[in-house]
Amino acid sequence: MKRSTYLSLILILGSLTALGPFTIDMYLPGFPAIAEDLGVDVEQVGLTLSSYFVGICVGQLLYGPLLDRFGRKKPLYIGLLLYIATSAGCVFSTSLDSLIFLRFFQAVGSCAATVAAMAMVRDLFPVHENAKVFALLMLVVGASPMVAPTVGGYVTSSIGWHSVFTILAGMGALMLLACILWLPDSFRPDTTLSLMPASIIRNFWSVWTVPQFYTYALTGAVSFSALFTYVSGSPKVFMQVFHLSDKAYGWVFAALSVGFIGSSQVNTLLLKRFRSEQILPVALTVMAVAGIVFVAGAKLEWLGLGGTIAVLTVMLCCLGFVNPNTAALCLAPFAKSAGTASALMGALQMGAGALASVFVSLFKENTAFPMALWMAIPAVLSLLILMAGRRQLR
Repeated sequence: MKRSTYLSLILILGSLTALGPFTIDMYLPGFPAIAEDLGVDVEQVGLTLSSYFVGICVGQLLYGPLLDRFGRKKPLYIGLLLYIATSAGCVFSTSLDSLIFLRFFQAVGSCAATVAAMAMVRDLFPVHENAKVFALLMLVVGASPMVAPTVGGYVTSSIGWHSVFTILAGMGALMLLACILWLPDSFRPDTTLSLMPASIIRNFWSVWTVPQFYTYALTGAVSFSALFTYVSGSPKVFMQVFHLSDKAYGWVFAALSVGFIGSSQVNTLLLKRFRSEQILPVALTVMAVAGIVFVAGAKLEWLGLGGTIAVLTVMLCCLGFVNPNTAALCLAPFAKSAGTASALMGALQMGAGALASVFVSLFKENTAFPMALWMAIPAVLSLLILMAGRRQLR
């Protein structure tokens, strides 16, 4: 593969993978403005985030079989068209219920991009390079938490939160055009694959019963739910508990994302000397310890703004190591059914994320403790899952 082709594929696949996170991150600084405009509490606005996670969970299970049956591009086009239409609908939303509804289907559209991109990594690149490619995708995805909340903060304060969704609709249209013009067909459709419910369930079950898949899929999903806890809980923690402005919150969010991006790139260097199976337990152990410190510090209220940012940096850095390695190890056993495996892996991640964000939204406590608790629990639990699963793999 030519270097120019390689870089263009990384850019397009990374942009597709980043569409969902960008759609989440960009409207976070607008939570207080949305709450005031719609006459609800900030915690209730968090339900629009939860509905988005549920939509991605459902949508990924839908697109997995479609990507294996019809190829990668046709379902991708349909998903992007749905994303553009629902993003435009959010611009004109006048109630919390309608925004929750539209965000659900916006997620169903966006997750086509994520599932297709993950499956195409398995299609286009050798298995032994998948972890490296996923880490490079994280470099593109990393632009989302750096740019999206900062831009969202300025857009919200200047021309209102509705304009955020206008920008997202435009991004979806540009991405659709790029896929039509420059994204190659990477997979010959499997016309023998049945789309009957019983057959789809059997295909998902055949993927799930592979020990390497469920060990690393559960480890990745549970640990990654800590990221969704951070995303859904950070607007309240930084803007209400620590009294930052929407613009300042955007800059803090962007700064914290540097650790997440940087560690995923350090992971690429480490893979030259170590295997993914060696990196994972170290990253999860450090993350679990940091989570316990976060819970204790938040409960006793001795961390403050600086301490909270420091602990979050450590945990996000650990996630930068965990995510590409669990993704590569999950998909490694699958060639024909990479779309189904990618969808199931993504659905597990988003399902765990949706549950975590709902739990955070239920707490009315005006401290960082709820966010700390629901970041620490997944950190510890994912380490235990990895330890138990690896015994079976041996």
